[in-house]
Formats: sequence, structure tokens, C-alpha cells
Amino acid sequence: MTAPTSPHGASGAAGGHDTAAARADALLVTFTGQDRPGLTSSIFAALAPYEIEIRDIEQVTAGGKLVLAALLGQPPDRSTLQRTLADVAAQLELQVELSHGHRDPAPTEQAHVTVLGYPLRPTAIEALAGRIARTGANIDRIVRLASYPVTSIELEVSGTHPEHLKAELADEALTSGVDVAVQPSGLIRRAKRLVVMDVDSTLVQGEVVEMLAARAGVLDQVAGVTAAAMRGELDFAESLRARVELLAGLPASALDDVRNDVIFTPGARTLVRTLKRLDYQCAIVSGGFSQITDGLASELELDYAAANTLEIVDGRLTGRLSGPVLDRAGKAAALRRFAAEAEVPLSQTIAIGDGANDLDMIATAGLGVAFNAKPVVRSAADAAVNVPYLDAVLYLLGISREEIEAADAADGYTTPAPPVPQP
Repeated sequence: MTAPTSPHGASGAAGGHDTAAARADALLVTFTGQDRPGLTSSIFAALAPYEIEIRDIEQVTAGGKLVLAALLGQPPDRSTLQRTLADVAAQLELQVELSHGHRDPAPTEQAHVTVLGYPLRPTAIEALAGRIARTGANIDRIVRLASYPVTSIELEVSGTHPEHLKAELADEALTSGVDVAVQPSGLIRRAKRLVVMDVDSTLVQGEVVEMLAARAGVLDQVAGVTAAAMRGELDFAESLRARVELLAGLPASALDDVRNDVIFTPGARTLVRTLKRLDYQCAIVSGGFSQITDGLASELELDYAAANTLEIVDGRLTGRLSGPVLDRAGKAAALRRFAAEAEVPLSQTIAIGDGANDLDMIATAGLGVAFNAKPVVRSAADAAVNVPYLDAVLYLLGISREEIEAADAADGYTTPAPPVPQP
């Protein structure tokens, strides 16, 4: 076991020069045992009388078990220190191990690998870890982000380029039935400030145009065109006009009925609520209709919204659109417009979508996420989420389930218990 890597790397806190102390061999002390309050304080109280440097430290608790590793400079009297450590370990009912250690140099390439399982099986971890090792990389740390309704863990990996790692893990994720997202480490990962979401089959369940078609008695015709368009087999603008034409004569009151029947995707409210707490700006872009999306944006208190608009004359749909079609290119343009208005660089934006008409905005954003998406979208996105909970996107940002629920509790909001996933 080697010592945890210092956040400053081998150059030291001041940066710039590698000191002799940083290079020198050191003593790695590892305590393990049942966790309880006061252990860390007691351990370091025992070390306080010694003229000794703490070069690195890491503590992890899992399932009530503590692992505390401290990298210490070589003491003047190692045998006396060993007796002290053995005594304090016995008093605290812990096990202690002393070994030769050194501070690892800061790796040149680092990545965060987020894994989502529904459920997460040991075989998946074994396969992913094997692939990581195959690239010559090392897993430095593993933390749990969520244990329900899906399991999510985050691996800090060093020693290989993130793009190389992403390519290596993509096939294994598909084989193992898990979602894997690979992102470069660093401040940029936590700096994303604008999230832009598709609406139909992303923010909400189902397709609004099909809900309208059902009321017009043309569901089969519209559904066929929708499916082909979302697979990228048809030009979106022309397919949209063809579907809207089939709605001609439908009473405008049907729009209110559909708006009342729209169901948010599980986790959608939690996602938006959490992002807003973190001062993110949130937006929706839709190939659907503003008569529906404006109400959704208002309900969720979103910052921006863009969609197509159905033409209404004398209380009925004319079968035409009012204004230009918001298509695949239009969604990307809307993302750029929102980012400019929010004064957020594109590198700090996130786009979430499921269909071929989301491809351009997914490519434009700093992080493109395919949510229960078509294969062409999954292959093009930076990350794919194939679980039925939209708030799983938060795990890609390193936000844990516990942090979400703690923030909800602090605001007096009771987080609804999510359904338990079935194997």
C-alpha cells in the first residue's frame, strides 16, 4: 500500500521545487477497525509529542469500518514511535500496520470514472477494473455516490489519458450492463454552470405530439413518423410539419388537457431543485410546442426555454407552425444563446437529450449526456445514463445522494422515496 497522493503532488504546498523531504523515504501508518467518534483525534494526540512531519493523510469509512493512512517523515526514534502506535491502537481497539512508504509523484493524467448500476454487480466492477489496468492506469480511490434507487460509485484514476480510458471502458460498459462516464479531473469538471435539457422523453415521459395525436385520432400515423425522425432516418423539420399537419382541426383546449396529463420523468424535479441550489442556470429546448413547454418552465422555475409554436386560429390548430422550426441545429443555437445570455462559456455547459435532433447540442456542450437515448446518441455523447431517474445526472458531477437529501432536509423538503430497482 502506498501513501495517498497529496493534492499538491511532489512539488509541495509552495509549488515549483521538489524538496529532499518530499523525496525521502517515509513511514506509512495504517489504522483499521470499527469507526466511532474521536478516533482520529486520539491517534494524532498520541503523535503530538513527536517531532515528526505529516506528509500525507487519507481517511475512508465504509460500512462502519475505518481505514486511516498517514504518511509520516522518518522519526528520530522509530522504535519508541512504534510502541506508542501499538499502545494507542490497543486502547482504541484498532489494528495498526507500519510499512515503508513514499509520497507518489503527481500523475500527469487523471480522470474521474462514474459508474451507475441498476443493480451494480461484482462482475461489472471486476471487468471495469481489469480494463483500467489494461490501459496502464491505476485506481487511486473509490467512493460511493448513491446506493439507491441506483448504485453509483466514482473512481479516481491516474496514469492514462481520459479519452483513451473512455474508449476502453465504453465497450465493457455495454457488455456489463452498466453506465460509465469518464471525465478529465480538475476544476472544469465542477465548474459547469448551465444545464440545457430536451423535453420529450427526457424531462417528461413520452412524446407530447403523440399525446395530441391520440386526441385527434391520428396516433398511429404520427407515431410512425416520430419513430423514424428520432432514429435520424427523416429530416426533423419536414417530419415535424407532417405530424403537425395531421393535427389540423384539433381544439386548442386539447393543449391544456395534454399539459395537465404530462408526467415528469422520475428525478426531474430533484435534478432541477438541486442544480438551482448550486446556482446553476437551467433551460429546456424542445422540438415540441411552446404551449406545453412554457408551462413546464414556469412550474420548475427554469431560466430559459425554447420550442416550436403551434398556430391557432378560431380556437383550433391549423396544422401549421408559427415561426421557424426549432430543429437539431436550432437546439444547438439555443444552447449557445442561453450560454451567452448567462455569460457561461460553452465548456461549462451540460446538454441532456435522447434523440437524433439532440446531437448538435450534445456535441456543442462541455458535457453531453445521452439519457435513455437511441444508439446513435449514446455513441456520440460524453456520457450515457440508461437508468430511469433523471437526477442520476447529478452523480456525473460528483454530487452524492446523501448530499442531495441533506440539502432537501435543510430546506424542509421531504425527498420522496424512489422505487426499488428490480434485478
